[in-house]
Amino acid sequence: MFKGVRPIVYGGREVWPLIEGGKGVAVSNHLSSGAWAAAGGIGTVSAVNADSYDPEGKIIPQVYHALTRRERHEELIEYAIEGAVEQVRRAFEIAGGKGAININVLWEMGGAQRVLQGVLERTKGLVSGVTCGAGMPYRLSEIAASHQVSYLPIISSARAFRALWKRAYSKASEWLAAVVYEDPWRAGGHNGLSNAEDPLRPEDPYPRVKALRETMREGGISDDVPIVMAGGVWFLREWDNWIDNPELGTIAFQFGTRPLLTRESPIPHDWKNHLTTLEEGDILLHRFSPTGFYSSAVRNPFLRNLEARSERQIAFSGEAAGDHQYQLDVGVKGKSFWVTRGDLLRAREWHGLGFTSALKTPDNTLVFVTPEEMKIVRKDQADCMGCLSQCGFSSWADTEGNSTGRLADPRSFCIQKTLQDIAHGGPIDENLMFAGHAAYRFKQDPFYSNGFVPSVKQLVDRILTGD
Repeated sequence: MFKGVRPIVYGGREVWPLIEGGKGVAVSNHLSSGAWAAAGGIGTVSAVNADSYDPEGKIIPQVYHALTRRERHEELIEYAIEGAVEQVRRAFEIAGGKGAININVLWEMGGAQRVLQGVLERTKGLVSGVTCGAGMPYRLSEIAASHQVSYLPIISSARAFRALWKRAYSKASEWLAAVVYEDPWRAGGHNGLSNAEDPLRPEDPYPRVKALRETMREGGISDDVPIVMAGGVWFLREWDNWIDNPELGTIAFQFGTRPLLTRESPIPHDWKNHLTTLEEGDILLHRFSPTGFYSSAVRNPFLRNLEARSERQIAFSGEAAGDHQYQLDVGVKGKSFWVTRGDLLRAREWHGLGFTSALKTPDNTLVFVTPEEMKIVRKDQADCMGCLSQCGFSSWADTEGNSTGRLADPRSFCIQKTLQDIAHGGPIDENLMFAGHAAYRFKQDPFYSNGFVPSVKQLVDRILTGD
Protein backbone atom coordinates (compact mmCIF):
# COMPACT_ATOMS: atom_id res chain seq x y z
CA MET A 1 0.00 0.00 0.00
CA PHE A 2 1.56 3.28 -1.14
CA LYS A 3 1.73 5.69 1.80
CA GLY A 4 1.61 8.80 -0.40
CA VAL A 5 3.55 12.05 -0.27
CA ARG A 6 2.79 15.18 1.69
CA PRO A 7 3.17 18.76 0.47
CA ILE A 8 6.30 20.73 1.33
CA VAL A 9 6.61 24.49 1.76
CA TYR A 10 8.54 26.07 -1.10
CA GLY A 11 8.48 29.58 -2.53
CA GLY A 12 6.18 30.71 0.28
CA ARG A 13 3.43 28.16 -0.38
CA GLU A 14 2.62 24.49 -0.10
CA VAL A 15 3.57 22.47 -3.18
CA TRP A 16 3.79 18.80 -4.00
CA PRO A 17 7.36 17.45 -3.58
CA LEU A 18 7.47 16.79 -7.32
CA ILE A 19 9.95 18.71 -9.46
CA GLU A 20 9.98 18.79 -13.23
CA GLY A 21 13.51 18.07 -14.43
CA GLY A 22 14.95 20.93 -16.49
CA LYS A 23 15.75 19.94 -20.08
CA GLY A 24 17.45 22.20 -22.61
CA VAL A 25 17.56 23.15 -25.39
CA ALA A 26 13.93 24.38 -25.57
CA VAL A 27 12.36 21.22 -24.09
CA SER A 28 11.33 22.33 -20.60
CA ASN A 29 9.57 25.45 -21.81
CA HIS A 30 6.73 27.60 -20.49
CA LEU A 31 3.97 25.24 -21.60
CA SER A 32 5.39 22.27 -19.73
CA SER A 33 6.72 24.07 -16.65
CA GLY A 34 3.73 26.35 -16.27
CA ALA A 35 1.37 23.38 -16.39
CA TRP A 36 3.51 21.45 -13.89
CA ALA A 37 3.30 24.36 -11.45
CA ALA A 38 -0.45 24.76 -12.09
CA ALA A 39 -0.83 21.10 -11.07
CA GLY A 40 0.75 21.99 -7.73
CA GLY A 41 4.35 20.94 -8.34
CA ILE A 42 7.58 22.79 -9.05
CA GLY A 43 7.86 23.49 -12.78
CA THR A 44 11.27 24.11 -14.30
CA VAL A 45 12.05 26.42 -17.21
CA SER A 46 15.30 25.49 -18.92
CA ALA A 47 17.39 28.65 -19.29
CA VAL A 48 19.71 26.88 -21.74
CA ASN A 49 19.11 28.80 -24.96
CA ALA A 50 15.35 28.91 -24.57
CA ASP A 51 13.08 30.05 -27.39
CA SER A 52 12.03 33.66 -27.97
CA TYR A 53 9.03 34.70 -30.09
CA ASP A 54 8.29 37.33 -32.69
CA PRO A 55 5.19 39.59 -32.45
CA GLU A 56 3.12 36.90 -34.23
CA GLY A 57 4.11 34.29 -31.66
CA LYS A 58 6.45 32.37 -33.96
CA ILE A 59 9.73 31.02 -32.60
CA ILE A 60 12.70 33.21 -33.55
CA PRO A 61 15.42 30.97 -35.07
CA GLN A 62 18.74 31.42 -33.26
CA VAL A 63 20.89 32.43 -36.21
CA TYR A 64 24.41 33.78 -35.70
CA HIS A 65 25.66 36.63 -37.89
CA ALA A 66 29.01 37.60 -36.35
CA LEU A 67 32.28 36.53 -37.94
CA THR A 68 34.25 35.62 -34.80
CA ARG A 69 33.53 33.05 -32.12
CA ARG A 70 33.72 35.66 -29.38
CA GLU A 71 31.14 37.86 -31.12
CA ARG A 72 28.87 34.87 -31.78
CA HIS A 73 29.23 33.98 -28.10
CA GLU A 74 27.85 37.41 -27.22
CA GLU A 75 24.91 36.79 -29.58
CA LEU A 76 24.33 33.45 -27.85
CA ILE A 77 24.18 35.07 -24.40
CA GLU A 78 21.69 37.65 -25.65
CA TYR A 79 19.49 34.92 -27.15
CA ALA A 80 19.75 32.91 -23.91
CA ILE A 81 18.69 35.75 -21.62
CA GLU A 82 15.85 36.97 -23.87
CA GLY A 83 14.52 33.44 -24.34
CA ALA A 84 14.62 32.44 -20.68
CA VAL A 85 12.96 35.68 -19.53
CA GLU A 86 10.13 35.19 -22.02
CA GLN A 87 9.68 31.54 -21.00
CA VAL A 88 9.58 32.41 -17.29
CA ARG A 89 6.99 35.15 -17.80
CA ARG A 90 4.75 32.84 -19.80
CA ALA A 91 5.18 29.94 -17.37
CA PHE A 92 4.32 32.13 -14.41
CA GLU A 93 1.14 33.25 -16.13
CA ILE A 94 0.09 29.65 -16.88
CA ALA A 95 0.82 28.61 -13.28
CA GLY A 96 -1.85 31.05 -12.08
CA GLY A 97 -0.45 31.46 -8.59
CA LYS A 98 -0.14 27.72 -7.95
CA GLY A 99 2.99 25.63 -7.40
CA ALA A 100 6.31 27.31 -8.16
CA ILE A 101 8.57 28.08 -11.12
CA ASN A 102 12.30 27.31 -11.06
CA ILE A 103 14.86 27.89 -13.75
CA ASN A 104 17.60 25.44 -14.65
CA VAL A 105 21.07 26.28 -15.93
CA LEU A 106 24.11 24.16 -16.72
CA TRP A 107 27.14 25.53 -14.93
CA GLU A 108 29.41 24.57 -17.83
CA MET A 109 27.26 26.25 -20.49
CA GLY A 110 28.82 29.27 -22.16
CA GLY A 111 28.31 32.46 -20.16
CA ALA A 112 26.37 30.59 -17.44
CA GLN A 113 26.90 33.23 -14.75
CA ARG A 114 26.03 36.12 -17.07
CA VAL A 115 22.90 34.34 -18.29
CA LEU A 116 21.80 33.52 -14.74
CA GLN A 117 22.34 37.09 -13.57
CA GLY A 118 20.60 38.50 -16.64
CA VAL A 119 17.53 36.29 -16.25
CA LEU A 120 17.13 36.80 -12.49
CA GLU A 121 17.45 40.58 -12.85
CA ARG A 122 14.46 40.62 -15.20
CA THR A 123 12.21 38.02 -13.52
CA LYS A 124 11.98 39.31 -9.95
CA GLY A 125 9.04 37.77 -8.11
CA LEU A 126 8.48 35.17 -10.84
CA VAL A 127 11.29 32.66 -10.16
CA SER A 128 11.33 30.77 -6.86
CA GLY A 129 14.66 29.02 -7.30
CA VAL A 130 17.51 27.87 -9.51
CA THR A 131 18.53 24.26 -10.14
CA CYS A 132 22.04 23.93 -11.47
CA GLY A 133 24.37 21.07 -12.26
CA ALA A 134 26.80 19.95 -15.00
CA GLY A 135 29.91 21.07 -13.19
CA MET A 136 30.73 22.40 -9.73
CA PRO A 137 28.62 25.57 -9.41
CA TYR A 138 30.45 27.30 -6.56
CA ARG A 139 29.02 30.75 -7.28
CA LEU A 140 25.40 29.53 -7.53
CA SER A 141 24.68 30.33 -3.87
CA GLU A 142 26.15 33.83 -4.10
CA ILE A 143 24.21 34.70 -7.27
CA ALA A 144 20.93 33.25 -5.97
CA ALA A 145 21.26 35.02 -2.61
CA SER A 146 21.98 38.36 -4.29
CA HIS A 147 18.61 38.04 -6.07
CA GLN A 148 16.85 36.57 -3.03
CA VAL A 149 15.87 33.32 -4.72
CA SER A 150 16.50 29.76 -3.56
CA TYR A 151 19.17 27.53 -5.02
CA LEU A 152 19.01 23.76 -5.53
CA PRO A 153 22.39 22.37 -6.58
CA ILE A 154 22.40 19.17 -8.63
CA ILE A 155 25.12 16.77 -7.47
CA SER A 156 25.81 13.05 -7.82
CA SER A 157 27.77 12.33 -4.64
CA ALA A 158 28.09 13.39 -1.02
CA ARG A 159 31.70 14.25 -1.75
CA ALA A 160 30.71 16.83 -4.39
CA PHE A 161 28.23 18.46 -2.03
CA ARG A 162 30.78 18.59 0.80
CA ALA A 163 33.21 20.49 -1.44
CA LEU A 164 30.51 22.96 -2.52
CA TRP A 165 29.28 23.45 1.05
CA LYS A 166 32.71 24.11 2.50
CA ARG A 167 33.81 26.45 -0.24
CA ALA A 168 30.64 28.50 -0.77
CA TYR A 169 27.20 27.25 0.19
CA SER A 170 27.70 27.45 3.96
CA LYS A 171 27.95 31.24 3.54
CA ALA A 172 24.43 31.44 2.03
CA SER A 173 22.79 28.50 3.78
CA GLU A 174 19.44 30.26 4.29
CA TRP A 175 18.80 30.21 0.52
CA LEU A 176 19.57 26.47 0.13
CA ALA A 177 16.09 25.08 -0.58
CA ALA A 178 17.01 21.49 -1.50
CA VAL A 179 19.84 19.34 -2.79
CA VAL A 180 19.14 17.36 -5.96
CA TYR A 181 20.80 13.95 -6.02
CA GLU A 182 20.97 13.01 -9.70
CA ASP A 183 21.72 9.34 -10.23
CA PRO A 184 24.64 9.38 -12.69
CA TRP A 185 23.81 5.93 -14.09
CA ARG A 186 20.07 6.42 -14.59
CA ALA A 187 19.35 10.10 -15.29
CA GLY A 188 18.99 11.47 -18.81
CA GLY A 189 21.21 14.17 -20.26
CA HIS A 190 24.58 15.13 -18.77
CA ASN A 191 25.46 13.65 -15.42
CA GLY A 192 28.13 13.62 -12.76
CA LEU A 193 29.79 10.23 -13.11
CA SER A 194 33.32 10.57 -11.75
CA ASN A 195 36.47 8.86 -13.01
CA ALA A 196 36.41 6.71 -9.87
CA GLU A 197 33.03 5.21 -10.79
CA ASP A 198 32.40 2.47 -13.33
CA PRO A 199 29.87 3.53 -16.01
CA LEU A 200 28.97 -0.14 -16.52
CA ARG A 201 28.24 -0.86 -12.85
CA PRO A 202 25.31 1.20 -11.54
CA GLU A 203 25.25 1.65 -7.78
CA ASP A 204 22.20 1.52 -5.52
CA PRO A 205 21.14 5.14 -4.91
CA TYR A 206 19.98 4.54 -1.31
CA PRO A 207 23.43 4.35 0.37
CA ARG A 208 24.61 7.30 -1.71
CA VAL A 209 21.63 9.45 -0.70
CA LYS A 210 22.01 8.33 2.93
CA ALA A 211 25.66 9.46 2.78
CA LEU A 212 24.53 12.78 1.31
CA ARG A 213 22.08 13.34 4.19
CA GLU A 214 24.82 12.53 6.70
CA THR A 215 27.07 15.08 5.00
CA MET A 216 24.29 17.67 5.11
CA ARG A 217 23.77 16.99 8.83
CA GLU A 218 27.49 17.49 9.46
CA GLY A 219 27.05 20.97 8.01
CA GLY A 220 24.14 21.68 10.35
CA ILE A 221 21.54 21.51 7.56
CA SER A 222 18.07 20.63 8.80
CA ASP A 223 16.38 17.38 7.75
CA ASP A 224 13.53 19.62 6.56
CA VAL A 225 15.73 20.67 3.61
CA PRO A 226 14.74 18.03 1.05
CA ILE A 227 17.00 15.78 -0.92
CA VAL A 228 15.45 15.49 -4.36
CA MET A 229 15.87 12.04 -5.90
CA ALA A 230 16.41 12.40 -9.66
CA GLY A 231 17.11 9.74 -12.26
CA GLY A 232 15.22 6.50 -12.71
CA VAL A 233 12.09 7.68 -10.85
CA TRP A 234 8.90 6.39 -12.47
CA PHE A 235 6.35 4.98 -9.99
CA LEU A 236 6.51 6.64 -6.55
CA ARG A 237 5.29 3.38 -4.97
CA GLU A 238 8.71 1.94 -5.85
CA TRP A 239 10.23 4.55 -3.51
CA ASP A 240 7.79 4.00 -0.65
CA ASN A 241 10.55 3.09 1.82
CA TRP A 242 12.27 6.44 1.09
CA ILE A 243 9.25 8.47 2.17
CA ASP A 244 9.10 9.44 5.89
CA ASN A 245 12.37 7.56 6.40
CA PRO A 246 14.33 9.06 9.33
CA GLU A 247 17.63 7.93 7.78
CA LEU A 248 17.02 10.10 4.72
CA GLY A 249 15.10 13.08 6.10
CA THR A 250 12.69 14.91 3.79
CA ILE A 251 12.66 13.47 0.28
CA ALA A 252 11.24 14.98 -2.91
CA PHE A 253 11.29 13.54 -6.41
CA GLN A 254 12.32 14.88 -9.79
CA PHE A 255 10.81 13.69 -13.06
CA GLY A 256 12.71 14.48 -16.23
CA THR A 257 11.71 11.76 -18.69
CA ARG A 258 7.98 11.32 -17.97
CA PRO A 259 7.13 15.00 -18.73
CA LEU A 260 8.48 14.49 -22.28
CA LEU A 261 5.29 12.64 -23.16
CA THR A 262 2.48 15.04 -22.30
CA ARG A 263 0.16 17.19 -24.38
CA GLU A 264 1.97 20.33 -23.23
CA SER A 265 5.46 18.95 -23.94
CA PRO A 266 6.85 20.97 -26.85
CA ILE A 267 8.95 18.19 -28.37
CA PRO A 268 7.93 17.13 -31.92
CA HIS A 269 5.50 14.26 -32.48
CA ASP A 270 8.18 11.99 -33.99
CA TRP A 271 10.18 12.25 -30.77
CA LYS A 272 7.11 11.56 -28.63
CA ASN A 273 6.14 8.58 -30.77
CA HIS A 274 9.65 7.13 -30.63
CA LEU A 275 9.63 7.21 -26.83
CA THR A 276 6.77 4.69 -26.80
CA THR A 277 8.80 2.18 -28.86
CA LEU A 278 11.91 2.01 -26.67
CA GLU A 279 13.10 -1.21 -25.09
CA GLU A 280 15.21 -1.64 -21.98
CA GLY A 281 18.85 -0.97 -22.92
CA ASP A 282 18.00 1.47 -25.73
CA ILE A 283 19.46 4.37 -23.71
CA LEU A 284 23.25 4.69 -23.97
CA LEU A 285 25.47 6.16 -21.25
CA HIS A 286 28.25 7.61 -23.39
CA ARG A 287 31.10 10.09 -23.42
CA PHE A 288 30.82 11.66 -26.87
CA SER A 289 29.51 14.98 -25.52
CA PRO A 290 31.83 17.94 -26.20
CA THR A 291 31.48 18.85 -22.51
CA GLY A 292 33.64 15.88 -21.57
CA PHE A 293 30.89 14.67 -19.20
CA TYR A 294 29.11 11.37 -19.46
CA SER A 295 25.55 11.70 -20.70
CA SER A 296 22.59 9.45 -21.48
CA ALA A 297 20.57 9.51 -24.69
CA VAL A 298 18.62 7.22 -27.01
CA ARG A 299 21.02 4.97 -28.93
CA ASN A 300 19.72 6.06 -32.33
CA PRO A 301 21.62 6.24 -35.66
CA PHE A 302 23.19 9.57 -34.57
CA LEU A 303 24.88 7.95 -31.57
CA ARG A 304 25.62 4.73 -33.43
CA ASN A 305 27.47 6.78 -36.05
CA LEU A 306 29.62 8.35 -33.33
CA GLU A 307 30.31 4.89 -31.88
CA ALA A 308 31.34 3.61 -35.31
CA ARG A 309 33.53 6.66 -35.96
CA SER A 310 35.47 6.06 -32.76
CA GLU A 311 35.89 2.41 -33.72
CA ARG A 312 37.53 3.51 -36.99
CA GLN A 313 40.44 4.87 -35.01
CA ILE A 314 44.15 4.09 -34.99
CA ALA A 315 47.12 5.42 -33.03
CA PHE A 316 50.06 6.99 -34.88
CA SER A 317 53.54 8.42 -34.45
CA GLY A 318 55.14 11.26 -36.39
CA GLU A 319 58.12 9.05 -37.18
CA ALA A 320 58.93 5.35 -37.21
CA ALA A 321 59.18 4.23 -33.59
CA GLY A 322 58.37 1.12 -31.58
CA ASP A 323 55.52 -0.82 -33.21
CA HIS A 324 54.82 2.09 -35.56
CA GLN A 325 57.04 0.96 -38.45
CA TYR A 326 54.61 1.29 -41.37
CA GLN A 327 53.89 4.56 -43.14
CA LEU A 328 50.19 5.22 -43.60
CA ASP A 329 49.31 5.52 -47.28
CA VAL A 330 45.56 6.23 -47.21
CA GLY A 331 43.48 9.16 -45.96
CA VAL A 332 46.36 11.51 -45.16
CA LYS A 333 47.34 13.10 -48.50
CA GLY A 334 51.07 12.61 -48.32
CA LYS A 335 51.49 13.61 -44.68
CA SER A 336 53.78 11.40 -42.63
CA PHE A 337 52.04 9.14 -40.13
CA TRP A 338 53.54 5.90 -38.85
CA VAL A 339 51.31 3.05 -37.63
CA THR A 340 51.38 -0.68 -36.87
CA ARG A 341 51.01 -3.18 -39.66
CA GLY A 342 47.60 -4.27 -38.37
CA ASP A 343 46.35 -0.67 -38.28
CA LEU A 344 47.68 -0.02 -41.78
CA LEU A 345 45.61 -2.94 -43.07
CA ARG A 346 42.53 -1.74 -41.17
CA ALA A 347 42.93 1.79 -42.53
CA ARG A 348 43.18 0.46 -46.08
CA GLU A 349 40.00 -1.56 -45.49
CA TRP A 350 38.10 1.52 -44.22
CA HIS A 351 39.40 3.52 -47.17
CA GLY A 352 37.98 0.89 -49.50
CA LEU A 353 34.60 1.24 -47.78
CA GLY A 354 34.49 4.98 -48.50
CA PHE A 355 36.00 6.34 -45.27
CA THR A 356 38.74 8.09 -47.17
CA SER A 357 39.51 11.07 -44.90
CA ALA A 358 41.61 10.74 -41.74
CA LEU A 359 41.13 13.36 -39.00
CA LYS A 360 43.56 13.88 -36.13
CA THR A 361 42.30 13.74 -32.54
CA PRO A 362 43.87 15.32 -29.43
CA ASP A 363 45.03 11.84 -28.37
CA ASN A 364 47.48 11.19 -31.23
CA THR A 365 45.01 9.03 -33.08
CA LEU A 366 43.31 9.27 -36.46
CA VAL A 367 39.63 8.61 -37.13
CA PHE A 368 38.45 7.73 -40.62
CA VAL A 369 35.33 9.42 -42.00
CA THR A 370 33.71 9.97 -45.38
CA PRO A 371 34.55 13.21 -47.25
CA GLU A 372 30.99 14.40 -46.55
CA GLU A 373 31.37 13.76 -42.83
CA MET A 374 34.66 15.63 -42.84
CA LYS A 375 33.00 18.69 -44.42
CA ILE A 376 30.25 18.66 -41.76
CA VAL A 377 32.76 18.31 -38.91
CA ARG A 378 34.96 21.13 -40.21
CA LYS A 379 31.99 23.44 -40.85
CA ASP A 380 30.45 22.80 -37.44
CA GLN A 381 33.79 23.46 -35.75
CA ALA A 382 34.23 26.70 -37.72
CA ASP A 383 30.65 27.83 -36.91
CA CYS A 384 31.15 27.43 -33.13
CA MET A 385 29.24 30.03 -31.11
CA GLY A 386 30.74 29.21 -27.73
CA CYS A 387 27.76 27.49 -26.13
CA LEU A 388 29.96 25.75 -23.52
CA SER A 389 32.55 27.06 -21.10
CA GLN A 390 34.92 24.57 -22.76
CA CYS A 391 34.16 22.56 -25.88
CA GLY A 392 36.16 19.48 -26.80
CA PHE A 393 34.68 19.39 -30.30
CA SER A 394 35.70 22.91 -31.38
CA SER A 395 38.41 23.67 -28.77
CA TRP A 396 36.50 26.85 -27.79
CA ALA A 397 36.95 28.07 -24.21
CA ASP A 398 35.20 30.96 -22.47
CA THR A 399 38.55 32.53 -21.57
CA GLU A 400 40.61 35.45 -22.77
CA GLY A 401 42.22 33.41 -25.55
CA ASN A 402 38.96 31.57 -26.44
CA SER A 403 40.79 28.28 -26.82
CA THR A 404 41.32 25.16 -24.73
CA GLY A 405 44.80 24.87 -26.22
CA ARG A 406 43.97 21.36 -27.41
CA LEU A 407 43.26 20.07 -30.90
CA ALA A 408 39.57 20.09 -31.79
CA ASP A 409 38.16 16.57 -31.44
CA PRO A 410 36.31 15.08 -34.46
CA ARG A 411 35.00 12.19 -32.34
CA SER A 412 32.47 14.57 -30.79
CA PHE A 413 29.82 16.91 -32.26
CA CYS A 414 28.27 20.40 -32.05
CA ILE A 415 25.78 20.00 -29.22
CA GLN A 416 24.03 23.35 -29.73
CA LYS A 417 23.33 22.55 -33.37
CA THR A 418 21.86 19.11 -32.75
CA LEU A 419 19.76 20.03 -29.69
CA GLN A 420 18.28 23.05 -31.48
CA ASP A 421 17.52 20.89 -34.50
CA ILE A 422 15.77 18.02 -32.73
CA ALA A 423 13.74 20.36 -30.49
CA HIS A 424 12.42 22.21 -33.52
CA GLY A 425 11.43 19.28 -35.73
CA GLY A 426 14.74 18.03 -37.15
CA PRO A 427 15.10 14.31 -37.98
CA ILE A 428 15.18 12.25 -34.78
CA ASP A 429 17.60 9.71 -36.29
CA GLU A 430 20.14 12.39 -37.17
CA ASN A 431 20.24 14.20 -33.83
CA LEU A 432 21.02 13.66 -30.17
CA MET A 433 17.89 12.55 -28.31
CA PHE A 434 18.36 12.84 -24.57
CA ALA A 435 16.31 10.53 -22.30
CA GLY A 436 16.65 8.81 -18.95
CA HIS A 437 17.30 5.08 -18.65
CA ALA A 438 13.71 4.41 -17.53
CA ALA A 439 12.31 5.67 -20.86
CA TYR A 440 11.59 2.06 -21.93
CA ARG A 441 8.78 2.10 -19.36
CA PHE A 442 6.60 4.27 -21.61
CA LYS A 443 6.01 1.10 -23.62
CA GLN A 444 5.26 -1.01 -20.53
CA ASP A 445 3.20 1.42 -18.44
CA PRO A 446 -0.56 0.82 -18.99
CA PHE A 447 -1.15 4.56 -18.42
CA TYR A 448 0.10 5.13 -21.98
CA SER A 449 -1.75 2.23 -23.61
CA ASN A 450 -3.61 2.77 -26.88
CA GLY A 451 -1.45 5.79 -27.65
CA PHE A 452 -2.74 7.83 -24.70
CA VAL A 453 -0.84 11.08 -24.14
CA PRO A 454 -1.79 12.73 -20.84
CA SER A 455 -1.95 16.39 -19.96
CA VAL A 456 0.61 17.49 -17.37
CA LYS A 457 -2.21 17.67 -14.79
CA GLN A 458 -3.23 14.10 -15.56
CA LEU A 459 0.40 12.98 -15.26
CA VAL A 460 0.93 14.71 -11.90
CA ASP A 461 -2.34 13.29 -10.57
CA ARG A 462 -1.27 9.82 -11.72
CA ILE A 463 2.17 10.15 -10.12
CA LEU A 464 0.54 11.11 -6.79
CA THR A 465 -1.36 7.80 -6.75
CA GLY A 466 1.97 5.97 -6.72
CA ASP A 467 1.78 5.13 -10.40
